[in-house]
Amino acid sequence: MGALAKEFSQAVNQGDVVVASGFTVGKSPTVNKDKLHPCNLLLSGDDAYIYVSRLPTPPDPGSQPAVKRGSALSAQVSRTTKAPKYTYVRLGDLKAGPAVNVYGVVTFFKQPYKSRGTDFCSILKITDQSKKEILCKVFCKKLEDHPNIFQIGDIVRLHGVKPHSYRNCIELVKTFGFSALTFDGVVGRPVEPRTSSRSFHFDQDDRRVVEELRSWASGQGFLPAVSTITLSAVEPKQYFDLTCQLLAKAPIDTTCILLRVWDGTRCPYKLLKVIVEPDVTEGPSSFSAEKESVIANILIYDNHVESAKQLKPGDFLRIYNLRAIPGSSKVPGLTSTQAVEVDHMAFHLHGGTAFGRGIRLLPEDSPEVQELKRVIAAIPGDEELSDSEMMEVWSTPPESLERTCGHDVQPVMLSQLKRSEPGRVHHVRVQLRSYEPLRLHQALKLYCSKCTTMREVPDDEVVDGVFSEASRDSGPCSPPTWALSGQVDAPRDTPNRALGVHLSTQLVSEGRSKELVFLRGSTLEETCHLASTYQNIVPVRSSGGQMDLLDLSAPFLFRGRKRYYGCKRCSEAAVREPCAVGVELIDEKVVAEALGVQLLQFVLLMKLELQDSTDTLDVFLWRDAENFFAVAAEDAAASQEAQNSIHQAMNFLCPPGGSTGERPWMDLCLASYEAKDNGGQNQTCYQICQTIFTRPPSSTRSNPNPA
Repeated sequence: MGALAKEFSQAVNQGDVVVASGFTVGKSPTVNKDKLHPCNLLLSGDDAYIYVSRLPTPPDPGSQPAVKRGSALSAQVSRTTKAPKYTYVRLGDLKAGPAVNVYGVVTFFKQPYKSRGTDFCSILKITDQSKKEILCKVFCKKLEDHPNIFQIGDIVRLHGVKPHSYRNCIELVKTFGFSALTFDGVVGRPVEPRTSSRSFHFDQDDRRVVEELRSWASGQGFLPAVSTITLSAVEPKQYFDLTCQLLAKAPIDTTCILLRVWDGTRCPYKLLKVIVEPDVTEGPSSFSAEKESVIANILIYDNHVESAKQLKPGDFLRIYNLRAIPGSSKVPGLTSTQAVEVDHMAFHLHGGTAFGRGIRLLPEDSPEVQELKRVIAAIPGDEELSDSEMMEVWSTPPESLERTCGHDVQPVMLSQLKRSEPGRVHHVRVQLRSYEPLRLHQALKLYCSKCTTMREVPDDEVVDGVFSEASRDSGPCSPPTWALSGQVDAPRDTPNRALGVHLSTQLVSEGRSKELVFLRGSTLEETCHLASTYQNIVPVRSSGGQMDLLDLSAPFLFRGRKRYYGCKRCSEAAVREPCAVGVELIDEKVVAEALGVQLLQFVLLMKLELQDSTDTLDVFLWRDAENFFAVAAEDAAASQEAQNSIHQAMNFLCPPGGSTGERPWMDLCLASYEAKDNGGQNQTCYQICQTIFTRPPSSTRSNPNPA
């Protein structure tokens, strides 16, 4: 009645969801006459609210009209913003009764586990400044509705929990209207709620409560000094929590699954080796020796197997109550292929939920994951994705594959794309979840179009070693009959040091002596310095008194700042005079043909993990990488400006430390094709094609409704 009734009638429409607060339930005096519900909702005091929510679109927290008894009338009630006002009860003041809202610091928790019914159950204990510890039990059908707790010390806000007495103690249980927000409990970190809800209320008063709980909890003794332990600090027989990245996984039997993980540190003990078939492994089946030395095999048992099946290689995890078992270990289910290994450390996640045992997926923008990424990136010699790993899942598309796209194809979701037959081009709208390699200079490869092999671009240390070895072995050399020989001073402050040079008589006679020089006895540094003077420099050495090319591990040609390499397998290299008759410009192709070198092509090769609302998908950027970035791979190998252009593009598409919501949506064309892996098994691969990266003029990064 009155103002409340009038404002409510203006705000509500048929089909809306209505939530009433501050009412009591009473018997209806007219139930026998009108045959309606036997109970009525009655106003109780001055704190009555009615909230109106319109479906199916989830309401914005500021768009829920709330009407209150005694409030002033407003013609804008159905359009204006009125945030709900919640009250919170200190844990020390809880009494058995109706549902309440509370804040607390987590002192113990169990990850959600399957109950005997249809729900998942999670258990936690919380406390606050009253120093009263309260047990909370949450039963929800969906995992995402549970409190998203990562560690002891996290702060939770629980709405709609009912206090009840059990064995003379107050416990909290979930009731109607339950919701949960979780916050990092570390002082100084951003106050960012963790929740799957798209609509929740959080204001400055809430922020103040979180900050006060953080400050109070930091001085209490129940918080652990170290939340997790790295592999390098693990001791035998220890139970510990591990923050890590999943690299690969494979089923062992129905009660056990293998997770291959790393955290960027090396365990000081010999670790258990687990042999599984490559065709059952999800993710790379092998790694480089350097990377293998920092990978741990973890055996997941019983009720945790189902959770582990949902994980994907590349995910960041926290594994709780992991056990380090020393001595003799044997892997279940592999009696024919896995021998008993003595004095090897094994990591087991046993069944059950005691001591909070379980697995939690960590978001990529969490501080723990950002720190883990920094540690992993600092591993010496690690190459995020080695060529052998890349080639396991990468293959050259067949030449007959139609790779054109009219761009008028209707976009498909990734889940639908994965069910499609290979050999087609698809249009998708996605975000970039991650990419490899993280060090972008490692995306540069050398590709042979003849034998279709791919190799890394050698670093300066390797190339300098080839030059140094050739210089040490250099002896008397008889130049070929077509060459004019001489010496030039070494371009550095070394007295009495001269370098041998050999010129083409044909080019000298035409006044083109600086267009091609064969240089002998120089270091890498000296060759690079002289490359600014001569258009083409071919480094040579003395071999058996004859002039010969350097090992093809080093560049066979220097042109200004650019270096060119040859394929060892396909080249029949020898020092010969290039035929310059009728050739206006001597370039790398002319020199390579004269020397019998199969020229290697600079290419960009990256692995991208795409995502949309339905699934994720690994794709490769190779054939059309130069078009995508509008940068030639050859330029990226020699120009810092070109490298910066690629780096800026990737930072825009996948901001370092940024949340998924900050990443722009991309319209891509994907070519799907069938290829065989190293084991001869058929698999479907995907490459980005017919797509050019264009930075939008607007600063808007994300579209919440990309489809």
